[in-house]
Amino acid sequence: MKFLDQAKIYVRSGDGGDGVIAFRRERFIEFGGPDGGTGGRGGDIVFEAIPNLNTLIDFRYTQHFRARKGGNGAGSDRTGAGADNVHIRVPIGTQILADDQETLLADLNTPGKTVVLCRGGDGGHGNTHFKSSTNRAPRRADKGWPGEERWIWLRLKLIADAGLIGLPNAGKSTFLAASSAARPKIADYPFTTLHPQLGVIRLSNTEEFVLADIPGLIEGAHEGAGLGDRFLGHVERCAVLLHMVDGAAGNVVEAWRTVRGELSAYGAGLEDKPELIVLNKIDAMSAREVSARRATLARASGQVVHTMSGVSGQGVPEMLRALQDAITADRSR
Repeated sequence: MKFLDQAKIYVRSGDGGDGVIAFRRERFIEFGGPDGGTGGRGGDIVFEAIPNLNTLIDFRYTQHFRARKGGNGAGSDRTGAGADNVHIRVPIGTQILADDQETLLADLNTPGKTVVLCRGGDGGHGNTHFKSSTNRAPRRADKGWPGEERWIWLRLKLIADAGLIGLPNAGKSTFLAASSAARPKIADYPFTTLHPQLGVIRLSNTEEFVLADIPGLIEGAHEGAGLGDRFLGHVERCAVLLHMVDGAAGNVVEAWRTVRGELSAYGAGLEDKPELIVLNKIDAMSAREVSARRATLARASGQVVHTMSGVSGQGVPEMLRALQDAITADRSR
């Protein structure tokens, strides 16, 4: 299944049904008079967040959603039938934005959450509604009220407890594959990961969390370099970020600062999120190199620097435990 995290669609709720002008004229019936019924209500446009969806790819092929008009009224004071609502199912974590891509209309961040985005129009009154002691034969009926219409943007922000960040080829996908059942593409060239991947990490019967791996960032990503920073939206909801630095690549401090700079340029509070730093690929370095680069990175960041190897598995259990502890602390808050 292809991954799509943004889509622009058109939605329109149904118009209300028209009221009618009708009079009761039956043989042997003493009392006649107006009996035109009211029109039915138009259908609503309803969005619902459901599990087991993690892409907006369906909206690439279906971009227009229209609800039906309510039924017209009828004689004998019969009200028109109300139209069915149109239910649009989206992944959990989908945000609905106005056409300006800035105004947030709804955030469907929990399973089963629904929002009525466009309400159907009310039905128009039939002439029965207008009868009175001074107007016994009204010849007025209203048209149904029009529905609402708008262009909107859907933006998916995956729901994950922890997010993997780092430069391309830092070993993020290898770590995800080593610690979960996810099977992302792994290769020895940059930008192997082209879209976010999710994996469920289960440490015990009562401890599990969702880990998100996003494409690597490079310097200038906020200006569109590489794959850009659009995928950072998928780690906005995370409790903690795991910043993975390729220890075998050379200047670990520069790599760490590059990614931190992109987080700051992106905004949305990412630079203030709790961060765990890990020096990866220690299997490709000598013990002296590991010690020196770890100490250098710890001085520059002012934080504890973990070490591990996603290939050999060394340090992976300890890293998962640190992530779980950070997530548990966030949940308790």
